[in-house]
Amino acid sequence: MTTVTAELLTVPEVMKRLKLGRSKVYDLIRSRRLTSITIDRSRRIPADAVRDFIDNQIEEAA
Repeated sequence: MTTVTAELLTVPEVMKRLKLGRSKVYDLIRSRRLTSITIDRSRRIPADAVRDFIDNQIEEAA
């Protein structure tokens, strides 16, 4: 059995990848356009969720 561990990103890491501000990243999380999880009091975003968000934005723009 192979276990794949998802890469979890912090909000600042997502901000850098998407070149967006902190408020916009939290807006995307609140509006459920960007999936996130909370571990204790820390917000983490799976790297796959960031890729999915980008893919969806590209599809919408096409």
